[in-house]
Amino acid sequence: MIQNMPEGVDSKFRLVLLIARRAEQLMRGARPKLEADRPMKPTRLAAEEFEDDRIRWDYGAEGGVLEDADADGQENAEGESEVAEEEATV
Repeated sequence: MIQNMPEGVDSKFRLVLLIARRAEQLMRGARPKLEADRPMKPTRLAAEEFEDDRIRWDYGAEGGVLEDADADGQENAEGESEVAEEEATV
């Protein structure tokens, strides 16, 4: 499992919450950021993605918005950044 805290994550509790949120995205159909040689459970896959710095996050309306590390903050795997922007304007 994760030995070192990923950059920008301030506590183990927040890391667990972020991994759980990413695992939920994976269960809903988000594409994995890692190639696995064998099937992995969503929570394990989410933890591996964080360990490899494939996922970035930022504070948001729901306590944290997960984003693609490659997308430069444009949009995350499920388009939550658009939803957060729409909620902020209401």
